[in-house]
Amino acid sequence: MTLSADSGRPRIVAVVGPTGSGKTALAIGLAERLGSEILSVDSMQCYRGMEIGTAAPTLEERTRVPHHLVSIIDPDESMNAGDFEARARSIAEQLHAQGRVPVAAGGSGLYVSALLDGIFDGPGRDEHVRARLRAEAREEGNEALFARLRAVDPAYAAQLTSSNDSVRVVRALEVFECSGRPFSELHAAHQALLEPLESVQFALHYPDREVLYARINARVDAMIAAGWVTEVQRLLDLGYGPQIDRLKALGYREIASALHGEQPLETAIEATKLHHRRYAKRQLTWFRNDPRVQWIDTTIHPTPVSQLDAVWRQIPESWRVRE
Repeated sequence: MTLSADSGRPRIVAVVGPTGSGKTALAIGLAERLGSEILSVDSMQCYRGMEIGTAAPTLEERTRVPHHLVSIIDPDESMNAGDFEARARSIAEQLHAQGRVPVAAGGSGLYVSALLDGIFDGPGRDEHVRARLRAEAREEGNEALFARLRAVDPAYAAQLTSSNDSVRVVRALEVFECSGRPFSELHAAHQALLEPLESVQFALHYPDREVLYARINARVDAMIAAGWVTEVQRLLDLGYGPQIDRLKALGYREIASALHGEQPLETAIEATKLHHRRYAKRQLTWFRNDPRVQWIDTTIHPTPVSQLDAVWRQIPESWRVRE
């Protein structure tokens, strides 16, 4: 069973949101109902040999539904958002040609944007400018930097729902200082060349943040029980220590430090849980700034089945599987 293909752009159902929120189970259920496949939009699950610590889909899950862009490169290879966009859009186009609507699943906001909207790099990063802006944010407060952004790029500032979205505020000011042109102007020129894909996006919402944090803590414990420490030791034995320091996969550096005898493993685990909780907060900020994301309240829909049904009702009927 598939959807009938048409001559338009690929359509994407995206399951996004914070780490530990239940994206994998929801995405698999949707892909099964759509008779389709999953595109991972996680910036770390692409690395081979890091499946436990990145919570990559298990062999059983990948057997149920084909997954793309999981465990495809070694830790000493590089993958940036531009590389990801090219690979992911190519796969989406192939599935579209087969009449399938792929399910994108992951919490890396930049990668989600790269797939759905096309990546906009702007001028190259200037670490000196970025470091100075971050220091100014700490000294003067986020509101002061946001006021500066409103002055130089009111159109982009109006798109942000909070002055506390420091990542986007700093990047927009960095682009303006490096190019002399507003971020919104450069982005509009980019969008004129590359239209966004058709998409519907969903995320699971936990009104009580402590419930999400408890899920995150439990998942870290489960990854440790599944052999995460052994996975890190194997990477170190293969000579990937420098890559562990370079990559931003949460927990690997902490566990490696414990394996080197620099701190107790229990301390490393607690630090890993804290980093995951902080990352979840940043993810929530990112996706709440995208008005296209539809949030499914987990207190109203507490089970995976009810969450799947709630999302399914919001998917356009023309996108669904027909007999």
